[in-house]
Amino acid sequence: MSVFAAPGAYDRAITVFSPDGRLFQVEYAMELVNRGATILGIQCREGVVLGAEETVDPLEEAESSWKIFKLDNHIGAAIVGLSSDARVLIDNARVYAQSNKLTYDEPIDVEVVTKRICDIKQLYTQHAGVRPFGISLIFGGVDKTGNHVFGTHPSGTYRGYKARTEGAGKETVIKILREEYREEMSLEDTIKLTVKCLVKALEARQLPPRIKIAVIPSATKKMEMLRDDKIGEYLKELGLSK
Repeated sequence: MSVFAAPGAYDRAITVFSPDGRLFQVEYAMELVNRGATILGIQCREGVVLGAEETVDPLEEAESSWKIFKLDNHIGAAIVGLSSDARVLIDNARVYAQSNKLTYDEPIDVEVVTKRICDIKQLYTQHAGVRPFGISLIFGGVDKTGNHVFGTHPSGTYRGYKARTEGAGKETVIKILREEYREEMSLEDTIKLTVKCLVKALEARQLPPRIKIAVIPSATKKMEMLRDDKIGEYLKELGLSK
């Protein structure tokens, strides 16, 4: 019998490593993320832009589908994966941001709140009777240290990025970013690039171009969701509307 047994022998508890050093439940959580709606975060010299696909069923209220959340005035997060898991982590992030403001009388740094959420995610990979959070979050914000985008993994790891994407359209978006992203881009150009990436990712899967965009300018450090009509103007300008 091979020591490299089938996954079914090692995925019944999160605390059990397979002989080749894998935690299958973490990998299953990442597979859930890879099948979700595409999300995107891009930083530029003038701020941060967060974007997400909003695939809505015809019988569903469009306003009830949320992929981008405001954590504090200067920080937002885009989510992909199991939305119920995301809601718990978003609530924790908001409480932690407000606790930091009350304790230190200053807005929380983007990396600090990212690390706090990843600490929670990592905790759920090492105890029996629980499962990993089936969610990846892209944190974006502006703090005293500059403009930041952080990508997180279901295992609890995180890294800083100039641009980060997750979800079903990831490969399409990465290809566009590698060709067109520039660090010196203006905020307006970054918004247009975000719109283009998300629409192209939807088109590749033959889905209608319904997206949400949030902007955090470094000048104001205040997150703002763009209205649907404003996004429609960008779609027309880029020749992406039908």
